[in-house]
Amino acid sequence: MNARVAPIAWALCGLLFAATALSFLDRQVLSVLAPRLMEDLGFDNTVYSRVVSAFVLSYTLMFALGGWMIDRLGTVRGLAIAVGIWSLASGAHALAAGALGLGIARFFLGLGEGACFPAATKGACEWFPAEKRAFAIGLANGGSAFGAVLAPPMTAWLYGLVDWRGVFVVTAVVGLIWVAAWLAAGRFAPAPAAAAPCPPPWRAWGGLLRQPQVWRILAARALFDPVFYFYMFWIPKYLSSERGFSLEAIGDLYWIPFLVLGISNVGSGHVSDLLVRAGWTPRRARRTLLTAAAWLTPASCLVAWTPSAGWAIALMSLLTFAHGFWICNFLASVSDDFPAGSIATIVGLSGTVGGSASFLTSLAIGPVADRWSFTPVFIVCAALYPLALAVLMSGRRVRAVPSGA
Repeated sequence: MNARVAPIAWALCGLLFAATALSFLDRQVLSVLAPRLMEDLGFDNTVYSRVVSAFVLSYTLMFALGGWMIDRLGTVRGLAIAVGIWSLASGAHALAAGALGLGIARFFLGLGEGACFPAATKGACEWFPAEKRAFAIGLANGGSAFGAVLAPPMTAWLYGLVDWRGVFVVTAVVGLIWVAAWLAAGRFAPAPAAAAPCPPPWRAWGGLLRQPQVWRILAARALFDPVFYFYMFWIPKYLSSERGFSLEAIGDLYWIPFLVLGISNVGSGHVSDLLVRAGWTPRRARRTLLTAAAWLTPASCLVAWTPSAGWAIALMSLLTFAHGFWICNFLASVSDDFPAGSIATIVGLSGTVGGSASFLTSLAIGPVADRWSFTPVFIVCAALYPLALAVLMSGRRVRAVPSGA
């Protein structure tokens, strides 16, 4: 079976890749600038944890509402609104005079970004057949890693040209250019298959939450999302305070784990699809790769003890490599088990649960780092993917029903 994919579908998938790249680029700019920005605005790790949590709070709330919005408005229109909001919020960082202003800008950044990944997953599912879907999902969501790769060197370079406020202005302009390109290409998007009308969010969520399978998805995400949030927002601060990295050194090396993530994200989708085309059921292919990914992650705790900064980066890269295989197949399994009309809603709900857990852990990481070090955080992170795997594998498979049922 080798279903043909329209060229415009690949073009739109490329723009989804760019959108998820912008999403991570815009959120990572703050973490890369954190050591210098905290010095300029005069706050410590505990205050920084509150600024980070403002983003996580709004991102968490909007993930569920954003997923429902994408199912309701459609991928093209819904994502254009989302990227427009977060691009303006990114520019608003340049106006911050202290932690409060920065926190407000972060809140609105998260409000816009909450719809991004539900939209990327839904678009890949709508425009690609089942045997090419995991690769499309990996490609669309894989831009996030390349945005994170670009953020450290680009931010360090721009900082040298326009200071930290100018960096946020540049990212806002790039986002608004993307919106114009997306709306132009979206006029030619393939029409999705007919689906049942999207019910109000409380009915959509209620129908889904009656299914044990959904609860396993939500519980697993509550376990593994805090690990990735930690890697997104706290690693530059760790490299600065415990490894002695300058801003320039962070720009030189922090991109490496995210390059590894991007490659594994796209590559894992290709491997998963190859297994399906070889005769494996989608469920078996996704679960095999999820298992392999989960059992790679415990070695990452050695970051805290390795004497070499190079080995620390390598062990972080091992975790991001595993995460790429994990998240691609986690999302693909949702698309395999649920109808297209509820995919963005489910992904959004899971993001809200994962973000809620990450919000709480972000508040805790700052005080832990100030009182002790980042070592306890790395130890806890090493155990969470195997726990998430155990949750996903528990119970028998329950047949998915439409979200409005």
